Amino acid sequence: MNLKGINYWSYPGSPTLDEFFAMAKRDGFESVEPAIGDSGELNLDVTQSFCEDAVSRAESHGLKVMTMASGTYWGYNLASASEQDRTKALNALERMLRITSWFGASTLLTIPGAVDVFFMPEVPAQNYGVVWERATEGLEKVLPLAAECEVSVGIENVWNKFLLSPLEMKQFIDQFESPWIGSYFDVGNVMAFGHPDHWIQILGHRIKAVHVKDFRRAVGTVEGFVDLCEGDVLWDRVMSALKEVGYEGPLTAEMIPHYPSNPALRCANASRALDVILGRG
Repeated sequence: MNLKGINYWSYPGSPTLDEFFAMAKRDGFESVEPAIGDSGELNLDVTQSFCEDAVSRAESHGLKVMTMASGTYWGYNLASASEQDRTKALNALERMLRITSWFGASTLLTIPGAVDVFFMPEVPAQNYGVVWERATEGLEKVLPLAAECEVSVGIENVWNKFLLSPLEMKQFIDQFESPWIGSYFDVGNVMAFGHPDHWIQILGHRIKAVHVKDFRRAVGTVEGFVDLCEGDVLWDRVMSALKEVGYEGPLTAEMIPHYPSNPALRCANASRALDVILGRG
């Protein structure tokens, strides 16, 4: 059964984990996706006991931790231009795999590199082929640890001008010949340049986790992300495709950007929409 999940970034104001769990429970979610950062409560230096205690607190609200996210990749990643940043990213990714295992989660959202990033115009664009080579090299180094931790590296399709088609994503994943790397598929992110059901059908068993967002193609910018069932995503096709490929993991809502007024309301609305998408009401 697909659990109804919510990502940490969906709630405004950088809540504590306890606040995040309480709000997720209040809004009717069944699973949560904490986010690891360079700083803050859930940072790269947390201990195993901290993580295990956080899981216990989530479970006290009836919530499961099944996936983990991180935003560190935008500052530095496995394909960064600087060798120092690439080394930093490799160390961070290895640490995040450990942290994810301590949370008992099965998949870590991973962005291995970017050609360019629309919200960071000051960073020069990188050569596509170089990004592929560096990302491949870095991921090859971390996969033995992923296997040891029993945590899948979930490559997310994001607006980074990299891995722009399902066939390319499939090729990128398959080159590693490892069950510990796959796709963290984001439904809404695909809408600007593709069809979610096509991606799902092609990626198939490689899909380790799923983010759900909705998007209006006519807008075409980040402002095109709207509430679930308000945009152009054909949810019946998405759900049919996920069922076809046998995906049984959580559907985790990532509700950004926030409402300018009463921002937490967006998560409550997402929970109700997911009930409909999942055929529960």
